[in-house]
Amino acid sequence: MELVRGLQDIPNAARGCVLTVGNYDGVHLGHQQMIRAVKRRAGEIRAPAAVLVFEPSSKEFIDPEGAPARLTRWREKYTALAAAGVDRLVTLRFNEHMRAMSPESFVDELLVEGLGARHVVVGDDFRYGCQAGGNIDSLRAAGRAQGFGVEQIEPFVIDGVRVSSTAVRERLERADYAAAARLLGRRYRMIGHVAHGRELGRALGFPTANLHLMRRRSPTWGILAVRVHGIGPAPRDGVASLGTRPTVDGTEPLLEVHVFDFDGNLYGRLIEVEFIAKLRDEVKFESLDALVAQMNLDAAQAREILSKVDGG
Repeated sequence: MELVRGLQDIPNAARGCVLTVGNYDGVHLGHQQMIRAVKRRAGEIRAPAAVLVFEPSSKEFIDPEGAPARLTRWREKYTALAAAGVDRLVTLRFNEHMRAMSPESFVDELLVEGLGARHVVVGDDFRYGCQAGGNIDSLRAAGRAQGFGVEQIEPFVIDGVRVSSTAVRERLERADYAAAARLLGRRYRMIGHVAHGRELGRALGFPTANLHLMRRRSPTWGILAVRVHGIGPAPRDGVASLGTRPTVDGTEPLLEVHVFDFDGNLYGRLIEVEFIAKLRDEVKFESLDALVAQMNLDAAQAREILSKVDGG
């Protein structure tokens, strides 16, 4: 998948695409339906299938503290979109210029002059421009005037539930990972490079692979039964802590993964951690001995749960 980090990076010869615009947080089944429509039309007119996203999202830029928890950091989004068969991912920085851009300028500067969009695919709730002033009607009018097609895709519904990033987030927040997986089309994962830590886990008999969350807030927390991809040809079972480690006075949120029956060096390795089940909330223990006793119980419970779960 081609990555474009600014409109100046697109040579004139490469302009022209079938485009969809959105946050694409989670790249869930609704997003995947959109991408299939983009790819279908791109194949018909022999143009690249492109997705335009903004970093940070408009909500994160305008209200950092009030913005919803991210399902996917940028790397995770890139990985999921590449797996969905997108030809070109355009990532633009959301800033004050973007915030103040009128709907007309959004179309002129980004869609037409910047990307040379030949066809635009959007959802039924698509809004664009300053204060979300543009909608599907104004986009269609712009398309007629400037020569690009516009296609609106109906919501993707499963068991009466409209699939959305909000719906996925709600299920993760209550640790219903099976329900979240039904909306995502896969189990929820976090991806990251294993970072150096304090190595306290190793000293306690539970060496961990530590991943920085790279997001302001996580949609889920606690002690988890997980599967880890990226260590070998098959995923490995493990138990993880996603939180701030209050027993050792931690402050930075981390995903710490103990991979069962593994004692290799994972520093710098890119791994994917797949969430299977939540065991309990994170709590502060009175001593390290109490913490270790609970970690042994958590590991045993995670092994039992994972022994009954297929490879997914």
